[in-house]
Amino acid sequence: MNLRVALALGTATLAVGALAPAAAASPAGVVWEVSCTPGYECGHLDVPLSYQDSSLGTVRLAIARLPATDQAHKLGTIFYNPGGPGSSGRFAPALTPALHARYDIVGFDPRGVGASSKIHCFTDPSQLEVLQRALGTFPLTHTAEQQQIADTRTVTDLCEQNAGPLANHLSTGTIARDLDRLRTAFGEPKLRYYGKSYGTYLGETYANLFPNHVGALALDAVDDPVRWSTGPGPMSYRLRGFADAPRALQSFLDTCASRCDFDYSAILDRLTAGPITVTDTTGRQVVVTYQGAIARIHDYLTDARSAPALEAFLRALANPASPAPASPAGPPDIDSLLGGGATLCSDAANPRDPAVWWDYAQRADQVSRGFGRYDVYKTLPCATWEVSDTGRYAGPWNHPTAPILLLANRQGDLETPYAGAQRTEGLLANARLLSLDTYGHGSRGRSACIDGWLDRYFVTGAVPAPGTLCAPD
Repeated sequence: MNLRVALALGTATLAVGALAPAAAASPAGVVWEVSCTPGYECGHLDVPLSYQDSSLGTVRLAIARLPATDQAHKLGTIFYNPGGPGSSGRFAPALTPALHARYDIVGFDPRGVGASSKIHCFTDPSQLEVLQRALGTFPLTHTAEQQQIADTRTVTDLCEQNAGPLANHLSTGTIARDLDRLRTAFGEPKLRYYGKSYGTYLGETYANLFPNHVGALALDAVDDPVRWSTGPGPMSYRLRGFADAPRALQSFLDTCASRCDFDYSAILDRLTAGPITVTDTTGRQVVVTYQGAIARIHDYLTDARSAPALEAFLRALANPASPAPASPAGPPDIDSLLGGGATLCSDAANPRDPAVWWDYAQRADQVSRGFGRYDVYKTLPCATWEVSDTGRYAGPWNHPTAPILLLANRQGDLETPYAGAQRTEGLLANARLLSLDTYGHGSRGRSACIDGWLDRYFVTGAVPAPGTLCAPD
Protein backbone atom coordinates (compact mmCIF):
# COMPACT_ATOMS: atom_id res chain seq x y z
CA MET A 1 0.00 0.00 0.00
CA ASN A 2 1.48 3.31 -1.10
CA LEU A 3 -0.48 6.00 0.77
CA ARG A 4 2.11 8.73 0.77
CA VAL A 5 0.29 11.95 1.61
CA ALA A 6 3.09 14.25 2.74
CA LEU A 7 1.72 17.26 0.94
CA ALA A 8 3.82 19.92 -0.71
CA LEU A 9 0.75 21.93 -1.62
CA GLY A 10 0.69 23.61 -4.97
CA THR A 11 -1.29 23.69 -8.16
CA ALA A 12 -1.65 20.15 -9.52
CA THR A 13 -1.69 20.00 -13.30
CA LEU A 14 -1.82 17.26 -15.91
CA ALA A 15 0.10 17.83 -19.12
CA VAL A 16 0.42 15.54 -22.11
CA GLY A 17 2.60 15.96 -25.15
CA ALA A 18 1.89 15.27 -28.79
CA LEU A 19 1.95 11.95 -30.60
CA ALA A 20 0.33 10.57 -33.72
CA PRO A 21 -2.84 8.49 -33.26
CA ALA A 22 -2.62 4.78 -32.51
CA ALA A 23 -1.11 2.66 -35.23
CA ALA A 24 -2.25 -0.75 -33.97
CA ALA A 25 -5.75 -2.20 -34.31
CA SER A 26 -8.35 -0.22 -32.38
CA PRO A 27 -9.85 -2.04 -29.39
CA ALA A 28 -13.65 -2.09 -29.19
CA GLY A 29 -15.05 0.99 -27.46
CA VAL A 30 -11.71 2.75 -26.99
CA VAL A 31 -11.62 6.26 -28.42
CA TRP A 32 -8.08 7.16 -29.43
CA GLU A 33 -6.81 10.70 -28.92
CA VAL A 34 -4.50 12.84 -31.03
CA SER A 35 -2.30 14.11 -28.16
CA CYS A 36 -0.21 11.86 -25.96
CA THR A 37 3.16 11.47 -24.26
CA PRO A 38 5.78 10.51 -26.87
CA GLY A 39 6.11 6.77 -27.33
CA TYR A 40 2.56 6.04 -26.15
CA GLU A 41 -0.88 5.91 -27.74
CA CYS A 42 -3.58 7.59 -25.63
CA GLY A 43 -7.28 6.95 -25.51
CA HIS A 44 -10.26 6.55 -23.21
CA LEU A 45 -13.01 4.04 -22.52
CA ASP A 46 -16.39 4.80 -20.96
CA VAL A 47 -17.60 2.26 -18.39
CA PRO A 48 -20.67 2.09 -16.12
CA LEU A 49 -20.64 4.27 -13.01
CA SER A 50 -22.31 1.32 -11.26
CA TYR A 51 -22.21 -2.30 -12.37
CA GLN A 52 -25.28 -2.91 -10.21
CA ASP A 53 -27.40 -0.11 -11.73
CA SER A 54 -26.68 0.73 -15.37
CA SER A 55 -29.15 3.65 -15.31
CA LEU A 56 -26.66 5.78 -13.34
CA GLY A 57 -24.59 6.60 -16.42
CA THR A 58 -20.90 6.21 -17.17
CA VAL A 59 -17.45 7.33 -16.11
CA ARG A 60 -14.34 7.71 -18.24
CA LEU A 61 -11.10 5.72 -17.96
CA ALA A 62 -7.94 7.29 -19.39
CA ILE A 63 -5.76 4.71 -21.17
CA ALA A 64 -2.31 4.65 -22.77
CA ARG A 65 -0.70 1.84 -24.74
CA LEU A 66 3.06 1.28 -24.98
CA PRO A 67 3.29 -0.73 -28.22
CA ALA A 68 5.44 -3.85 -28.44
CA THR A 69 8.69 -3.10 -30.23
CA ASP A 70 8.44 -6.38 -32.18
CA GLN A 71 4.90 -6.11 -33.53
CA ALA A 72 5.48 -8.95 -36.01
CA HIS A 73 5.96 -11.39 -33.13
CA LYS A 74 3.67 -9.78 -30.57
CA LEU A 75 2.13 -12.18 -28.06
CA GLY A 76 -0.65 -9.93 -26.72
CA THR A 77 -1.27 -7.29 -24.06
CA ILE A 78 -0.15 -6.87 -20.44
CA PHE A 79 -2.21 -4.50 -18.28
CA TYR A 80 -0.53 -2.48 -15.54
CA ASN A 81 -1.28 -0.81 -12.19
CA PRO A 82 1.45 0.97 -10.14
CA GLY A 83 -0.25 1.02 -6.76
CA GLY A 84 -1.81 3.69 -4.61
CA PRO A 85 -4.73 3.79 -4.39
CA GLY A 86 -4.72 7.22 -5.97
CA SER A 87 -1.66 6.84 -8.21
CA SER A 88 -1.80 7.41 -11.94
CA GLY A 89 -1.07 4.27 -13.95
CA ARG A 90 -1.80 5.54 -17.44
CA PHE A 91 1.77 5.56 -18.73
CA ALA A 92 3.10 2.11 -17.91
CA PRO A 93 6.84 1.37 -17.90
CA ALA A 94 8.37 -1.20 -20.24
CA LEU A 95 8.46 -3.75 -17.34
CA THR A 96 11.43 -5.67 -18.87
CA PRO A 97 13.12 -5.39 -22.28
CA ALA A 98 11.83 -8.82 -23.29
CA LEU A 99 8.25 -8.07 -22.29
CA HIS A 100 8.37 -4.67 -24.00
CA ALA A 101 9.45 -6.43 -27.20
CA ARG A 102 6.68 -9.03 -27.28
CA TYR A 103 3.73 -7.35 -25.56
CA ASP A 104 1.76 -4.15 -25.81
CA ILE A 105 1.68 -2.77 -22.26
CA VAL A 106 -1.53 -0.91 -21.38
CA GLY A 107 -1.78 1.37 -18.38
CA PHE A 108 -4.84 3.20 -17.16
CA ASP A 109 -5.83 5.74 -14.57
CA PRO A 110 -8.38 4.00 -12.33
CA ARG A 111 -11.67 5.83 -11.88
CA GLY A 112 -11.13 8.70 -9.45
CA VAL A 113 -7.49 9.18 -10.51
CA GLY A 114 -5.47 11.28 -12.94
CA ALA A 115 -7.08 11.89 -16.32
CA SER A 116 -10.01 9.56 -15.59
CA SER A 117 -13.25 10.80 -14.03
CA LYS A 118 -12.42 12.28 -10.61
CA ILE A 119 -14.06 13.57 -7.48
CA HIS A 120 -13.64 17.19 -6.40
CA CYS A 121 -13.87 17.85 -2.68
CA PHE A 122 -12.90 21.54 -2.51
CA THR A 123 -14.72 24.58 -3.84
CA ASP A 124 -12.23 27.20 -2.66
CA PRO A 125 -8.38 27.15 -2.69
CA SER A 126 -8.31 28.28 0.93
CA GLN A 127 -9.83 24.94 1.91
CA LEU A 128 -6.57 23.22 0.94
CA GLU A 129 -4.89 24.58 4.07
CA VAL A 130 -6.85 22.22 6.29
CA LEU A 131 -5.90 19.30 4.02
CA GLN A 132 -2.22 19.97 4.65
CA ARG A 133 -2.79 19.88 8.40
CA ALA A 134 -4.97 16.78 8.27
CA LEU A 135 -3.03 14.35 6.09
CA GLY A 136 0.51 13.04 5.86
CA THR A 137 1.33 13.56 9.52
CA PHE A 138 0.62 12.10 12.95
CA PRO A 139 0.11 13.56 16.43
CA LEU A 140 2.57 13.27 19.30
CA THR A 141 0.29 14.79 21.97
CA HIS A 142 -3.40 14.52 22.80
CA THR A 143 -3.84 18.19 21.94
CA ALA A 144 -2.39 17.59 18.48
CA GLU A 145 -4.54 14.46 18.18
CA GLN A 146 -7.74 16.41 18.78
CA GLN A 147 -6.70 19.03 16.21
CA GLN A 148 -5.88 16.36 13.61
CA ILE A 149 -9.24 14.65 14.18
CA ALA A 150 -11.04 17.98 13.75
CA ASP A 151 -9.09 18.86 10.59
CA THR A 152 -9.63 15.41 9.12
CA ARG A 153 -13.35 15.62 9.79
CA THR A 154 -13.45 18.98 8.00
CA VAL A 155 -11.84 17.39 4.93
CA THR A 156 -14.15 14.38 4.88
CA ASP A 157 -17.22 16.60 5.43
CA LEU A 158 -16.19 18.67 2.40
CA CYS A 159 -15.81 15.51 0.35
CA GLU A 160 -19.26 14.28 1.37
CA GLN A 161 -20.76 17.64 0.39
CA ASN A 162 -18.96 18.12 -2.94
CA ALA A 163 -17.62 14.84 -4.35
CA GLY A 164 -20.84 13.71 -6.03
CA PRO A 165 -22.02 10.17 -6.81
CA LEU A 166 -18.64 8.89 -8.05
CA ALA A 167 -17.31 8.81 -4.47
CA ASN A 168 -19.61 5.86 -3.72
CA HIS A 169 -18.44 3.87 -6.76
CA LEU A 170 -14.69 3.70 -6.18
CA SER A 171 -14.15 0.37 -4.45
CA THR A 172 -11.53 -2.04 -5.78
CA GLY A 173 -14.32 -4.46 -6.68
CA THR A 174 -15.70 -1.86 -9.08
CA ILE A 175 -12.23 -1.04 -10.43
CA ALA A 176 -11.63 -4.77 -11.03
CA ARG A 177 -14.81 -4.83 -13.14
CA ASP A 178 -13.39 -1.87 -15.07
CA LEU A 179 -10.24 -3.90 -15.65
CA ASP A 180 -12.30 -6.73 -17.08
CA ARG A 181 -13.98 -4.25 -19.44
CA LEU A 182 -10.51 -3.21 -20.59
CA ARG A 183 -9.52 -6.85 -21.14
CA THR A 184 -12.60 -7.34 -23.30
CA ALA A 185 -12.07 -4.08 -25.20
CA PHE A 186 -8.53 -5.10 -26.15
CA GLY A 187 -9.71 -8.52 -27.31
CA GLU A 188 -7.79 -10.54 -24.71
CA PRO A 189 -9.45 -13.86 -23.80
CA LYS A 190 -7.45 -13.98 -20.54
CA LEU A 191 -5.96 -11.19 -18.44
CA ARG A 192 -2.21 -10.68 -18.34
CA TYR A 193 -1.43 -8.17 -15.62
CA TYR A 194 1.40 -6.70 -13.56
CA GLY A 195 0.36 -4.88 -10.39
CA LYS A 196 2.51 -3.38 -7.64
CA SER A 197 1.52 -2.59 -4.05
CA TYR A 198 -2.20 -1.64 -4.06
CA GLY A 199 -2.13 -3.04 -7.59
CA THR A 200 -1.68 -6.46 -6.00
CA TYR A 201 -4.96 -6.05 -4.12
CA LEU A 202 -6.60 -5.09 -7.40
CA GLY A 203 -5.14 -8.24 -8.95
CA GLU A 204 -6.27 -10.41 -6.04
CA THR A 205 -9.77 -8.97 -6.31
CA TYR A 206 -9.86 -9.52 -10.07
CA ALA A 207 -8.67 -13.12 -9.69
CA ASN A 208 -11.55 -13.93 -7.34
CA LEU A 209 -14.25 -12.02 -9.21
CA PHE A 210 -13.17 -13.42 -12.59
CA PRO A 211 -11.19 -16.61 -11.87
CA ASN A 212 -11.84 -18.04 -15.34
CA HIS A 213 -10.39 -14.93 -16.97
CA VAL A 214 -6.99 -15.16 -15.25
CA GLY A 215 -4.11 -15.71 -17.67
CA ALA A 216 -0.96 -14.45 -15.92
CA LEU A 217 -1.02 -12.15 -12.89
CA ALA A 218 2.32 -10.95 -11.50
CA LEU A 219 1.75 -9.26 -8.13
CA ASP A 220 4.75 -7.32 -6.81
CA ALA A 221 4.92 -6.05 -3.18
CA VAL A 222 1.95 -8.06 -2.02
CA ASP A 223 -0.96 -6.85 0.10
CA ASP A 224 -2.75 -9.41 2.28
CA PRO A 225 -6.34 -9.19 0.95
CA VAL A 226 -7.97 -10.46 4.15
CA ARG A 227 -6.25 -7.90 6.36
CA TRP A 228 -6.84 -5.16 3.78
CA SER A 229 -10.58 -5.65 3.67
CA THR A 230 -11.64 -7.09 7.04
CA GLY A 231 -10.75 -7.38 10.70
CA PRO A 232 -10.65 -5.30 13.90
CA GLY A 233 -8.87 -1.98 14.24
CA PRO A 234 -7.68 0.43 11.55
CA MET A 235 -6.71 -1.27 8.31
CA SER A 236 -3.33 0.47 8.43
CA TYR A 237 -2.66 -1.28 11.75
CA ARG A 238 -3.84 -4.67 10.48
CA LEU A 239 -1.43 -4.66 7.52
CA ARG A 240 1.52 -4.00 9.89
CA GLY A 241 3.84 -2.42 7.36
CA PHE A 242 5.47 -0.73 10.35
CA ALA A 243 6.68 -4.13 11.58
CA ASP A 244 9.05 -4.40 8.60
CA ALA A 245 10.55 -0.95 9.21
CA PRO A 246 13.06 -2.07 11.89
CA ARG A 247 14.18 -4.93 9.64
CA ALA A 248 14.73 -2.66 6.64
CA LEU A 249 16.39 0.01 8.79
CA GLN A 250 18.74 -2.53 10.38
CA SER A 251 19.66 -3.90 6.95
CA PHE A 252 20.58 -0.36 5.90
CA LEU A 253 22.54 0.34 9.09
CA ASP A 254 24.43 -2.98 8.86
CA THR A 255 25.48 -2.23 5.30
CA CYS A 256 26.39 1.34 6.24
CA ALA A 257 28.23 0.42 9.45
CA SER A 258 31.66 1.54 8.26
CA ARG A 259 30.34 4.93 7.09
CA CYS A 260 27.39 5.72 9.35
CA ASP A 261 29.06 7.05 12.50
CA PHE A 262 25.86 8.66 13.77
CA ASP A 263 23.42 7.34 16.39
CA TYR A 264 19.99 6.81 14.85
CA SER A 265 18.15 6.70 18.18
CA ALA A 266 19.88 9.88 19.32
CA ILE A 267 18.69 11.61 16.14
CA LEU A 268 15.08 10.70 16.95
CA ASP A 269 15.54 11.82 20.56
CA ARG A 270 16.78 15.19 19.36
CA LEU A 271 13.86 15.56 16.93
CA THR A 272 11.42 14.70 19.71
CA ALA A 273 12.73 17.72 21.60
CA GLY A 274 12.14 20.01 18.62
CA PRO A 275 12.73 20.55 14.89
CA ILE A 276 16.22 20.56 13.35
CA THR A 277 17.21 23.06 10.68
CA VAL A 278 19.42 21.64 7.93
CA THR A 279 20.82 23.06 4.70
CA ASP A 280 20.16 21.01 1.58
CA THR A 281 22.41 20.60 -1.45
CA THR A 282 20.71 23.55 -3.18
CA GLY A 283 21.66 25.86 -0.29
CA ARG A 284 18.10 26.10 1.00
CA GLN A 285 17.50 25.93 4.75
CA VAL A 286 14.89 23.34 5.66
CA VAL A 287 13.18 22.87 9.03
CA VAL A 288 12.78 19.13 9.70
CA THR A 289 10.20 18.02 12.26
CA TYR A 290 10.03 14.60 13.88
CA GLN A 291 7.04 13.71 11.69
CA GLY A 292 8.73 15.02 8.55
CA ALA A 293 11.89 13.06 9.27
CA ILE A 294 10.00 9.81 9.78
CA ALA A 295 8.09 10.30 6.52
CA ARG A 296 11.30 10.96 4.60
CA ILE A 297 13.24 8.06 6.18
CA HIS A 298 10.26 5.84 5.36
CA ASP A 299 10.40 6.91 1.72
CA TYR A 300 14.14 6.28 1.47
CA LEU A 301 13.70 2.79 2.96
CA THR A 302 11.23 1.84 0.24
CA ASP A 303 14.17 1.49 -2.18
CA ALA A 304 17.57 0.09 -1.20
CA ARG A 305 19.07 2.14 -4.04
CA SER A 306 18.26 5.26 -1.97
CA ALA A 307 20.75 4.22 0.73
CA PRO A 308 23.25 7.00 -0.12
CA ALA A 309 20.51 9.64 0.13
CA LEU A 310 19.31 8.19 3.44
CA GLU A 311 22.86 8.23 4.81
CA ALA A 312 23.26 11.89 3.80
CA PHE A 313 19.91 12.85 5.34
CA LEU A 314 20.64 11.15 8.66
CA ARG A 315 24.15 12.61 8.72
CA ALA A 316 22.70 16.12 8.21
CA LEU A 317 20.26 15.59 11.10
CA ALA A 318 23.10 14.42 13.33
CA ASN A 319 25.37 17.26 12.17
CA PRO A 320 23.53 20.21 10.54
CA ALA A 321 26.84 21.33 9.02
CA SER A 322 26.55 18.38 6.63
CA PRO A 323 24.41 19.01 3.52
CA ALA A 324 21.07 17.23 3.30
CA PRO A 325 19.76 15.87 -0.02
CA ALA A 326 17.10 18.06 -1.57
CA SER A 327 13.57 16.75 -1.16
CA PRO A 328 12.31 15.09 -4.36
CA ALA A 329 8.65 15.62 -3.53
CA GLY A 330 6.52 17.60 -5.98
CA PRO A 331 2.98 18.96 -5.70
CA PRO A 332 0.39 16.18 -5.39
CA ASP A 333 -2.72 15.71 -7.49
CA ILE A 334 -5.19 16.54 -4.71
CA ASP A 335 -8.26 15.09 -6.42
CA SER A 336 -6.47 11.82 -7.24
CA LEU A 337 -5.21 11.63 -3.66
CA LEU A 338 -8.74 11.90 -2.30
CA GLY A 339 -10.12 9.56 -4.96
CA GLY A 340 -7.63 6.98 -3.72
CA GLY A 341 -8.76 7.69 -0.18
CA ALA A 342 -12.36 6.96 -1.18
CA THR A 343 -11.21 3.65 -2.64
CA LEU A 344 -9.38 2.76 0.54
CA CYS A 345 -12.27 3.72 2.82
CA SER A 346 -14.78 1.87 0.61
CA ASP A 347 -12.70 -1.31 0.63
CA ALA A 348 -11.58 -1.62 4.20
CA ALA A 349 -13.41 -2.16 7.46
CA ASN A 350 -12.29 0.57 9.90
CA PRO A 351 -13.50 1.80 13.30
CA ARG A 352 -15.97 4.69 13.22
CA ASP A 353 -14.49 6.38 16.30
CA PRO A 354 -11.40 8.42 15.36
CA ALA A 355 -10.25 8.46 18.98
CA VAL A 356 -9.25 4.76 18.84
CA TRP A 357 -6.42 5.53 16.38
CA TRP A 358 -4.33 6.91 19.27
CA ASP A 359 -4.13 3.59 21.12
CA TYR A 360 -3.40 1.59 17.97
CA ALA A 361 -0.69 4.07 17.01
CA GLN A 362 0.88 3.82 20.47
CA ARG A 363 0.88 0.03 20.19
CA ALA A 364 2.44 0.15 16.72
CA ASP A 365 5.10 2.61 17.86
CA GLN A 366 6.28 0.14 20.48
CA VAL A 367 7.09 -2.22 17.59
CA SER A 368 8.62 0.41 15.34
CA ARG A 369 9.46 3.83 16.74
CA GLY A 370 7.99 6.63 14.65
CA PHE A 371 6.94 4.38 11.79
CA GLY A 372 4.11 2.91 13.87
CA ARG A 373 2.36 6.26 14.33
CA TYR A 374 3.10 7.28 10.75
CA ASP A 375 1.53 4.11 9.38
CA VAL A 376 -1.54 3.90 11.57
CA TYR A 377 -2.70 7.50 11.07
CA LYS A 378 -2.78 7.07 7.28
CA THR A 379 -6.33 5.71 7.52
CA LEU A 380 -7.76 8.24 10.00
CA PRO A 381 -10.06 9.77 7.30
CA CYS A 382 -11.91 6.44 7.07
CA ALA A 383 -13.29 7.01 10.57
CA THR A 384 -15.38 9.98 9.46
CA TRP A 385 -15.84 9.58 5.68
CA GLU A 386 -19.21 8.00 4.92
CA VAL A 387 -18.39 6.27 1.63
CA SER A 388 -19.58 2.85 0.55
CA ASP A 389 -19.88 0.93 -2.71
CA THR A 390 -22.32 -1.90 -3.43
CA GLY A 391 -19.63 -3.25 -5.78
CA ARG A 392 -17.18 -3.84 -2.90
CA TYR A 393 -15.58 -7.28 -2.78
CA ALA A 394 -14.29 -8.70 0.51
CA GLY A 395 -13.70 -12.39 -0.27
CA PRO A 396 -13.48 -15.33 -0.47
CA TRP A 397 -9.94 -15.23 -1.85
CA ASN A 398 -9.35 -18.84 -2.86
CA HIS A 399 -11.22 -19.30 -6.15
CA PRO A 400 -9.22 -21.66 -8.41
CA THR A 401 -7.18 -19.82 -11.05
CA ALA A 402 -4.20 -20.25 -13.34
CA PRO A 403 -0.89 -19.84 -11.45
CA ILE A 404 -0.31 -16.38 -9.95
CA LEU A 405 3.25 -15.12 -9.34
CA LEU A 406 3.94 -13.15 -6.14
CA LEU A 407 7.08 -11.05 -5.67
CA ALA A 408 8.33 -9.74 -2.30
CA ASN A 409 11.48 -8.46 -0.58
CA ARG A 410 12.64 -10.71 2.23
CA GLN A 411 14.58 -8.13 4.26
CA GLY A 412 11.58 -5.87 4.78
CA ASP A 413 8.99 -3.79 2.96
CA LEU A 414 7.52 -0.85 4.89
CA GLU A 415 4.44 -0.61 2.68
CA THR A 416 3.56 -4.27 2.15
CA PRO A 417 5.36 -6.42 4.73
CA TYR A 418 6.99 -9.69 3.73
CA ALA A 419 4.83 -11.67 6.18
CA GLY A 420 1.75 -10.49 4.26
CA ALA A 421 3.17 -11.91 1.03
CA GLN A 422 3.83 -15.21 2.79
CA ARG A 423 0.27 -15.34 4.10
CA THR A 424 -1.15 -14.46 0.68
CA GLU A 425 0.70 -17.36 -0.95
CA GLY A 426 -1.46 -19.61 1.22
CA LEU A 427 -4.65 -17.55 0.89
CA LEU A 428 -4.89 -17.64 -2.90
CA ALA A 429 -5.77 -20.94 -4.51
CA ASN A 430 -2.78 -21.14 -6.85
CA ALA A 431 0.01 -18.69 -5.98
CA ARG A 432 3.80 -18.99 -5.83
CA LEU A 433 6.02 -16.56 -3.92
CA LEU A 434 9.38 -15.52 -5.41
CA SER A 435 11.53 -13.60 -2.91
CA LEU A 436 14.29 -11.03 -3.42
CA ASP A 437 17.02 -10.86 -0.77
CA THR A 438 16.91 -7.11 -0.09
CA TYR A 439 14.67 -4.51 1.53
CA GLY A 440 12.38 -2.04 -0.18
CA HIS A 441 9.03 -1.79 -1.91
CA GLY A 442 8.82 -3.76 -5.14
CA SER A 443 11.18 -6.27 -6.75
CA ARG A 444 10.92 -5.75 -10.51
CA GLY A 445 13.90 -3.99 -12.04
CA ARG A 446 16.21 -4.74 -9.10
CA SER A 447 17.39 -8.22 -10.03
CA ALA A 448 18.12 -10.07 -13.27
CA CYS A 449 16.80 -13.16 -11.50
CA ILE A 450 13.44 -11.53 -10.74
CA ASP A 451 13.09 -10.04 -14.22
CA GLY A 452 14.04 -13.33 -15.82
CA TRP A 453 11.25 -15.09 -13.95
CA LEU A 454 8.81 -12.35 -15.00
CA ASP A 455 9.77 -12.98 -18.62
CA ARG A 456 9.34 -16.75 -18.30
CA TYR A 457 6.08 -16.45 -16.42
CA PHE A 458 4.36 -14.18 -18.92
CA VAL A 459 5.58 -16.14 -21.94
CA THR A 460 5.20 -19.72 -20.68
CA GLY A 461 3.20 -19.56 -17.42
CA ALA A 462 6.09 -21.18 -15.52
CA VAL A 463 6.60 -20.32 -11.85
CA PRO A 464 9.71 -20.97 -9.72
CA ALA A 465 10.09 -23.80 -7.23
CA PRO A 466 8.74 -23.13 -3.72
CA GLY A 467 11.11 -21.06 -1.62
CA THR A 468 13.12 -19.65 -4.53
CA LEU A 469 15.25 -16.69 -3.45
CA CYS A 470 16.82 -14.20 -5.89
CA ALA A 471 19.83 -11.99 -5.23
CA PRO A 472 19.66 -8.26 -6.00
CA ASP A 473 21.86 -6.88 -8.76
